[in-house]
Amino acid sequence: MDWLPFLMLPVAFVLIFLGIQVAFSMMITAVLFGLMIFGDRVVHQFVEKIEDLSSNFVLAAVPLFVFMGAMLEKSGIADRLFEAIHIWTRRLPGGLALATVLMCIIFAASSGVIGATESVVGLLTIPIMLRYGYNKGLISGTICAGGSLGTIIPPSVVVVVMGPLANLSVGDLMYGMVFPGLIMAGLYLLYIFVLCVVRPEFGPRIPPEPGDPKFLEKVRITTVNLLPPLLMVFAVLGSILLGWASPTEAAAIGSLCAVGLSALYRQLSPSGLFEALMKTLRITAMIMAVLLAGTLFTGVFIGGGGIGVASRLITEMQLSPWMLLSLMLLILFLAGFFLDWISVVLIFLPIFTPLVTAAGFDPVWFCILFLIMLQTSYLTPPMAPAIFYLRAVSPKEIQIRDMYRGVMPFIALQLVALAVTLTWPGVVTWLPSVMLQLR
Repeated sequence: MDWLPFLMLPVAFVLIFLGIQVAFSMMITAVLFGLMIFGDRVVHQFVEKIEDLSSNFVLAAVPLFVFMGAMLEKSGIADRLFEAIHIWTRRLPGGLALATVLMCIIFAASSGVIGATESVVGLLTIPIMLRYGYNKGLISGTICAGGSLGTIIPPSVVVVVMGPLANLSVGDLMYGMVFPGLIMAGLYLLYIFVLCVVRPEFGPRIPPEPGDPKFLEKVRITTVNLLPPLLMVFAVLGSILLGWASPTEAAAIGSLCAVGLSALYRQLSPSGLFEALMKTLRITAMIMAVLLAGTLFTGVFIGGGGIGVASRLITEMQLSPWMLLSLMLLILFLAGFFLDWISVVLIFLPIFTPLVTAAGFDPVWFCILFLIMLQTSYLTPPMAPAIFYLRAVSPKEIQIRDMYRGVMPFIALQLVALAVTLTWPGVVTWLPSVMLQLR
């Protein structure tokens, strides 16, 4: 019976590939194997898991962050942000692409919702970049990579889900994300700038026009369009990092700020508010259903002795800690080819975290490596959710081969960020340790 939990993964994968939704695939697998391993006693285990999940205060941040992102999407803030940033970058090589990444960074630091940023930014910037003759691969890669920054730049819905599963503080994970996220975003900006200097036809400079704003006008536009969203970023992210608010409280502050910004820019309407609430309901229901299914799944796997058997197998393989870590990261990378981020988190994080801790690695550091691999899988074909989002908002002249070609350099940059984080763990662990001393 020891080996029985290991059949759960292939059974769940088969159900997913047969077209059954992830949540139902994992629930069906959990019920079948739970009955085989525990009999009817599994019902008590399931009730306990459901109660633990439903009473987890941290997860209340999920609908609040989703609502915040939905309100930002409906309020037209993206247009104002792009204008405020682009007036300073338009003369640079690849200025439109640079402005796109910078806008994605601010959006990621505002709401942390994956996909919403890419859809909004794509609809806004693709027509402009095509008009000025930007390379279609560069357009695709910039929007896909920039839109995925919500995974690694705090606050992040992914981290809110990961914290309870790994039994770690969500605040520590958000501290640990800061420098890897900035490194990755910096690599994106550097790559775009260097590419467009070497190959000007990829991202032409925009020539001066008679109606260009003067310096003082630029300052005014930036102040009006950029300062309020940055204050919102500080209200959300700053309150978490400075220890003034928990992630859930900060998410509530952010939701209130998003509504306030919509009202400030005269974009708040009953219909827009209703659409944002309905979108929040749909996305939150999806996340919580998959989270519940994953909790039941991992509960049966761990309760059936799966972790103990895995530990014995790894001991018998006589892998060094670094070989074990490399194997885990490789598994995550391959899993990302076929599964969405929440499935990868729910299936592998509860299994890997105890093994990583037993091997002597910092679990917060491992979770950040996990996040970087998630973001890499977000761009990596064949699943590549980032490409699916882009296809939904891109015109016909941008074809799928442009998208695949465009994301490859950014995948390489993410692997560089992974190598930096692996080589210097202090990139992750320094800020959480400093903030712990200040508390």
